[in-house]
Amino acid sequence: MTTAAERLAAVCDDLVDEHDALDALLAGLPDADWGCPTPAPGWDIRDQVAHIAYFDAAASRAVGDPDGFAAERPVDRHGLAAVLDDATAWGRTFRPAALLATWRTTRVAMITAFRATRPDERVPWYGPAMSPTSFATARLMETWAHGQDVADAVGVARAPTARLRHIAHLGVLAFANSYRAHGREVPGAPVHVDLRSPDGQQWAWGDPAADDCVAGDTLDFALVVTQRRHVADTGLVVRGPVATEWMSIAQAFAGPPGPGRRPGQFPSGHRSIYQEQS
Repeated sequence: MTTAAERLAAVCDDLVDEHDALDALLAGLPDADWGCPTPAPGWDIRDQVAHIAYFDAAASRAVGDPDGFAAERPVDRHGLAAVLDDATAWGRTFRPAALLATWRTTRVAMITAFRATRPDERVPWYGPAMSPTSFATARLMETWAHGQDVADAVGVARAPTARLRHIAHLGVLAFANSYRAHGREVPGAPVHVDLRSPDGQQWAWGDPAADDCVAGDTLDFALVVTQRRHVADTGLVVRGPVATEWMSIAQAFAGPPGPGRRPGQFPSGHRSIYQEQS
């Protein structure tokens, strides 16, 4: 059985691999391509990278000086929106090569901070405080999600990896938060999540006997809970009214709900199957 320290180290290793995968994509882009629009309205590739770099640096502060970070962080959605704007404005002061170099520095500092902290500590963030392992997992999710926007902008199909398990796990854990972020009452009915890993394994969460279920490829689930695909443009099988509602508002990230993606924006050639109960 793995220890908490071993689990934190493993997530940090996976986070480094996710960094490296996105870096490999960015390093080959001509400067002009950094201005390509991404599926996020108003954001180009440079904005996506700046967002990751800015909040990786913030994560280092949160881990290294939790009291200082907690005292300075915004306390409401308006404050968080201002921070997001600051991150975008900051990134636009860089040329592509300089921004990439800055991100390489900030992410190394963040990983170093994660590896140096105790796994039983609680680290403040813009949402609820988290363990370092959960925090590192959240940063992996953010890197992957914004990396998906970059990949979509340049028309690259990324190969799914076992790191998607982290994102799926966050998506499941964020069930209640997805409802609260949208100002909705959290349902009491359980939802079973049954996913296929990239190498054909079964990854499952919740009671298999639950009336509500989401099933399919882990990649599709990760795309939906990070709001990078509309559920109708995936192959997920969604059964039951709670599961159906959840997939329409799911978000694995903290903060206010995002706009998500329109149905048909990324047609995959197969549609979701809804078996909503009346």
